[in-house]
Amino acid sequence: MNKIGIIGDLINNAYGRARRAWKAKDLKAYQALAISQTAQGSDYLDVNIDSTRNMNVKLEEMLAFLPDLIPALQEVSPLPLCFDHPSLAFHKTAIEAYDFKKSPPPLINSIAASRQELDELIALAGQYNASVLAIVSEKVTASGGVPCETPKESYQTAQYFVDLLRSKANLRNDQIFLDPGLPPVGADTQGLVNMGLDAIKLIRADTNLEGVHISVGLSNFAWGTPKNIRASMERAYLSVAGELGLDFSISNPEHNPQPLPLDDSLVIGLKNALQQARPLEGETIAESGFRQTTAILDLVKEDDDDF
Repeated sequence: MNKIGIIGDLINNAYGRARRAWKAKDLKAYQALAISQTAQGSDYLDVNIDSTRNMNVKLEEMLAFLPDLIPALQEVSPLPLCFDHPSLAFHKTAIEAYDFKKSPPPLINSIAASRQELDELIALAGQYNASVLAIVSEKVTASGGVPCETPKESYQTAQYFVDLLRSKANLRNDQIFLDPGLPPVGADTQGLVNMGLDAIKLIRADTNLEGVHISVGLSNFAWGTPKNIRASMERAYLSVAGELGLDFSISNPEHNPQPLPLDDSLVIGLKNALQQARPLEGETIAESGFRQTTAILDLVKEDDDDF
């Protein structure tokens, strides 16, 4: 199986090291995170200095800090940065501080049907020839963005954004990243993991979308499972999704986010659990989703007992 590209996500206030760096506005601490993630094989460095459940960060604070943070990261790593925020002002401030002579063009993360500044974000990408990550688990409607309900809707959203980015921003397919969504598998009672996997298959079958990247936010997947097997669960998902065409993840490079062998017991168990979420005739998705949840709990308990 091919290597899964890594968008290293440790510059994120969800992690203690990043929170401490933010509170102290410690550029050297941020540089240490950039250096370590570069050494661990990341392809991009995600820059997410936003609020978390336990810490509030104002947009104005982020905008004031970005002109110092972006050059500091580029000083110690040649990797392109991934600007991670829904706000146009965030991306504009970050990209204006970015030195294109030091690194390849950055990645704008993200555009979505619900973005109020969608047109401006796409124009910004075109102006700077930046890559773009598009959320395709949310479809475009006359009243705004709403969650996709089927893999086909996610696939159609992917088509929509690829066409838009090619025509409005003059981007190539290989500058476009598509995110089909990835919920915590242990709490997925609506078959959303399978919906994302099925969307990946549809995207990869479309020759007009050849060359696009498909990425997910990996760290949520194993939430709620025992901490000592979360990294292995994430890798098991990469095995399943990588076989279908996933080629990137936003993930912790310290966890070696690469696929496990397809014959690994955890991969086999995960495939079986996901199959449980496929409704049988006459069943509701909630009923099959309960079977998946039960299978996941059994799987992680068995694997936890081996440690």
